[in-house]
Amino acid sequence: MTNIAVIGVGRWGVHLLRNFLAHPQANVVAVVDPHPDRLAIVKQQFNLDDDVLLTTQWSELQQIPELTAVAIATPATTHYALIKDALNFGYHVLAEKPLTLDPIECQELCQLAQQQQLILMVDHTYLFHPAVEQGQAVVQSGKLGELRYGYAARTHLGPVRQDVDALWDLAIHDIAIFNNWLGKVPISVQATGTVWLQGANYLPISPSPQPPSGLADLVWVTLTYPDGFQVYIHLCWLNPDKQRRLAVVGSLGTLIFDEMSASSPLTLLHGEFERQENLFLPVNQSREVLELKTGEPLQRVCDRFLNSISQNTTPEISSGWVGTELVKILAALTISLNQGGKSVHLSETS
Repeated sequence: MTNIAVIGVGRWGVHLLRNFLAHPQANVVAVVDPHPDRLAIVKQQFNLDDDVLLTTQWSELQQIPELTAVAIATPATTHYALIKDALNFGYHVLAEKPLTLDPIECQELCQLAQQQQLILMVDHTYLFHPAVEQGQAVVQSGKLGELRYGYAARTHLGPVRQDVDALWDLAIHDIAIFNNWLGKVPISVQATGTVWLQGANYLPISPSPQPPSGLADLVWVTLTYPDGFQVYIHLCWLNPDKQRRLAVVGSLGTLIFDEMSASSPLTLLHGEFERQENLFLPVNQSREVLELKTGEPLQRVCDRFLNSISQNTTPEISSGWVGTELVKILAALTISLNQGGKSVHLSETS
């Protein structure tokens, strides 16, 4: 049994709390949030026992000697200080993405976790989605033939963030999935963006990697991998056409993860060309809906975190180092965005 505290019970933290309360290996001993009204709501919503500490002060957790782990779901700008304190106090840490907003800070936290022999895991929930797990197996099996390119769209009408732009808010999900499916990380990146809502004179609510022109509402991303494979990502929080769609195209077909399709979230479209003289004729076309395991991705995240603690093993799929690599990519994309789409090599930002 792992005694755990949940730090932050806003939009996402409340789901972490729900999952840890339901998990047989977890014992929630404290909930921390700066807003007393939120604490009152979760106490009533989950019928929390009176012995669960509800506090607005992070420092009060030190009064719980049996505490061994924390789940942090606070704004990204607060992550570095909170995670560093938690590791120094001897707590295992599950942190909401991104790990921090600075690759150097991420690396420091990973090294500190190693020194303290503690688990540092990042909640990249999509990496635990059954469709992403199955998709990785399909891509790496060779069923798509020679891989050609990838594309994704992540759009909706809000929520509009006031601390980071659409790039930092949305891109990390698709980049994590592509890296996972390909088993590689990009060597160079490009990004261009458009600002409509929060321009150059807008003051962010907290320090952030804000471009000089303001917080971009629309961002176009290009990722280039070591073998030349390229990915194109469309990100926008100012578009009522809600899309959560990602695809990898190969010479023998296309694998599509469409989160908005409840009946067929993972589909393999078979098809290739047969050449007849100067003509390219489509052949072997068919549609295959792939069966998936059941289970809530966030529940799997919590389960992996708790098992990693009990077994003292690094959660490789979503470790602090995986989170660090993703922040490095986002930081490089921010440089490109600030420079009007200039290609940035990841080696230049290391």
